Amino acid sequence: MTQLDWHADRGDLAGLVQFDRSPEDADIDLAAVRAWRQGRVRAEMARRGIDAVILMDPVNIRYATGARNMQVFSMRNGPARYLVMTADRAILYEFTGALHLAEGLETIDEVRPAVTASFVAAGPDIADRERRWANDMAATLRGLVGNRPKVGIERMNGGTALALSDAGIHLVDAQEPVEMARAIKSAEEMKCVNASLRATERGVAELRAAIRPGLTEAELWSVLHRSIIAQNGDYVETRLLNSGTRTNPWFQETGDKLIGENELIALDTDVVGCHGYYSDFSRTFHAGPGKPTPLQREMYRIAHEQVHHNMGILRPGMSFRDYADAAWDIPEKYHVHRYYLSAHGCGMTGEYPYLYHRGDFPDAGYDGEILPGMTLCVESFIGEAGGAEGVKLEQQVLITETGVELLSRFPFEDALLE
Repeated sequence: MTQLDWHADRGDLAGLVQFDRSPEDADIDLAAVRAWRQGRVRAEMARRGIDAVILMDPVNIRYATGARNMQVFSMRNGPARYLVMTADRAILYEFTGALHLAEGLETIDEVRPAVTASFVAAGPDIADRERRWANDMAATLRGLVGNRPKVGIERMNGGTALALSDAGIHLVDAQEPVEMARAIKSAEEMKCVNASLRATERGVAELRAAIRPGLTEAELWSVLHRSIIAQNGDYVETRLLNSGTRTNPWFQETGDKLIGENELIALDTDVVGCHGYYSDFSRTFHAGPGKPTPLQREMYRIAHEQVHHNMGILRPGMSFRDYADAAWDIPEKYHVHRYYLSAHGCGMTGEYPYLYHRGDFPDAGYDGEILPGMTLCVESFIGEAGGAEGVKLEQQVLITETGVELLSRFPFEDALLE
């Protein structure tokens, strides 16, 4: 096999390492972004005495190294590719035939072909494949960090994890260190977040301009997809665009319903966009040609009030419990169909922390601290149980040293705010 220099400047490859481009990335130091993220993971590992991590979630692999490859495919067909990272070494096990994609990434010390220990790949020999994979991995880990290493995992087939434990590896959960690492963004990383948001806002503007009665929801939704892909974004994570009676309750997937005259159209972007960063804001539009009804305007005004009240109370150093106590009170008639969260973290996907409503905190909530560098999405869904329609609004913000910076800039609807 030909040996390649993974750190070489390979201009002939047309910049495979520069996959992460966007219209606004001219002044983004992507090497600094990668260094910050990898350093964050290693710091959280050290804080918990974790000698190595095996990351199989493609989003976490991308966060820790910048390496991307068939991200959606890898979420289902695993382990198709995985990363072993210690305090001073990162080995990417890449999908068969795709080893060249990591060339030039300074965050990766070595690339090896991945061995897929799944039933799809191994069939009835899966148990033997898992044992061989585990024994090989155990030998690699011992060579890297010594005997009886403490190794974090966040996604692994059950049989593979059991085989790795049987091979003498002390397994712990890597979700906490990785999520805590991802929660805090650097100033350079925020340039990637903003580039993704600006591209998504252009896509939503195209979608809004395309609204007309008679389109199906899916036809309208496709306008956003086309724009995201054309701007080198990745994909839309959910199918959350609905119209009319399908706006209430929320979480009805986009379908072939025809958009009717004067209906509400609610959208949650959920875009994994430029540089792999999540653009997550929600808007509700009016299909026309007439004016919104008083009830449509009332729901929109209430949702707008909820989002802005909760944005207004956010501050660095605030506990999650104190946020829940100070958050906006949802009127009783809208409580049943409330959005399940008051706010949530946002980075390369939705992430830690989850901030719950006061009424849900005793059963679902957990405490923590809102910190500078966190990006949060503040949510609202307003729709009466049994009501015909609902309104979904959401804003993405950055927690700064002194307060909150608004990140999502797409305008609200004047006609619905009147």
